Amino acid sequence: MRIEEQQETPLFTALKKYVEDRTISFHVPGHKGGKGIPEFREFVGENILAIDVTAGLLGLDNVCNPLGVIKRAEELAADAFGADHAHFLVNGTTSGIQAMILSVAGPGDEIIIPRNAHRSVVGGLILSGARPVYIKPVIDDYMGIAMGITPESVRRALVEHPNAKAVFVINPTYYGVASNLKEIVEIAHSFDKPVIVDEAHGAHFGFHPQLPLSAMEAGADMSAASVHKLVGSMTQSSILLVKGNLVDDKKVKAAMNLTQTTSPSYPLMASLDVARKQIALKGREMLDRTIKLCEEARRELNAVDGIYVMGREVEGTEGCHAYDPTKLAINVRELGLSGFEVERILRYEYHIQVELSDLYNVLAVGAIGDSEESMSALVEAIKEIAQKYARKNVIKIAASLPENQELVVSPRFAFYSEKKVVHLEDSEGEISAEMLMAYPPGIPIICPGERITREVIEYAKALKAEGCHLQGTEDPEANFIKVLADRESVEMEYYRHAEQVG
Repeated sequence: MRIEEQQETPLFTALKKYVEDRTISFHVPGHKGGKGIPEFREFVGENILAIDVTAGLLGLDNVCNPLGVIKRAEELAADAFGADHAHFLVNGTTSGIQAMILSVAGPGDEIIIPRNAHRSVVGGLILSGARPVYIKPVIDDYMGIAMGITPESVRRALVEHPNAKAVFVINPTYYGVASNLKEIVEIAHSFDKPVIVDEAHGAHFGFHPQLPLSAMEAGADMSAASVHKLVGSMTQSSILLVKGNLVDDKKVKAAMNLTQTTSPSYPLMASLDVARKQIALKGREMLDRTIKLCEEARRELNAVDGIYVMGREVEGTEGCHAYDPTKLAINVRELGLSGFEVERILRYEYHIQVELSDLYNVLAVGAIGDSEESMSALVEAIKEIAQKYARKNVIKIAASLPENQELVVSPRFAFYSEKKVVHLEDSEGEISAEMLMAYPPGIPIICPGERITREVIEYAKALKAEGCHLQGTEDPEANFIKVLADRESVEMEYYRHAEQVG
């Protein structure tokens, strides 16, 4: 990384000059620097609206075909993150994940994917027409979460599916668990297959030695990283990184232009420019402080009766090669409380909002914006909850995370097939045409094209009973789900396809 060049912020500097020149606007957006929406401007400030301009203005470049300041900002980002190419994303990492899939796989192609992949992956499969070869992640029964995938499972999938176009890896999971990405990359490359990485929760990797390897450090071919989650840019701003010769960057850019808006937010892109500068120049120092805050909080919380916070002790186990210490996955099952209950108590009694909750855990995300005061407030709140609300020896929840869903047809086939609506309680054996998930974390309990099992139904019921608002179905209450209308003919086609492949 060329440190002296990382001082630059080409896009942000150009936007500031545009404002300082007192340019008279006869272009969109119609608020004209905030003058057209004074109530909003009074709250958010003038500068943010002053740099909210449209694409293609002289001197401000165009993200769809960058040739000037955006191109330079992306080159600096590629250098900082250790990539050959970097592309700014303003549709979030979702658009980057979908662009990665579109750039490596087409209709009918197979792609190897962990079953705990984010909902955006399913969207990419529908758009591309690719068929997933799902790898089962390791399950931690006590935490009730999916962990990482093993290199052995990747090798087995590549041997059994030699025509697969790519291997998709999550680095890390929402809960901070990283698979052995370097070994997975080596295995995939030995089969001449590219590795594409969902690095939504790992944009800070690569900037501190105590963190897991980043996708680029591990030799992956592409990664989509949510800079906004932990590196400090604004929500919805992410970056798509490309490295090596197994992926054509021009094809990636073409795919990206299918999923990205032609009216990008300049405030979002400017925040990427500044966040890149900051993490490149001060990342180690800032992350060192963040890690220390989180490790001290983890130590204090693990001393609380009934609380367990996952940490580096899981490194080296089958489901975890490395762990991100900035994640505080706080398990509360021994309190006799669900994670959903604890999230509500934290929010409404302590005015603390965690990242997510599930049946057994709440997840607090540590980041560069945290302080001793904010972390202390979380620790003290959890201590008080453990004292005030614990219901000892209560086995409150018996549902287990569903495993081994059967993929009958591709997500694209299911999406476009004729459908019918059935009550979720009566859907056992049907082939789902929708996703069903808790969001966050956005990992589908069932995906389009998969057979709905009794375990899926019972798990969904358990989530709802604890107050989780399920998403993905057209029915906002998730009492009903769309399934394929003609299941018998679909299954006959499935078995014919299986015989041909086998």
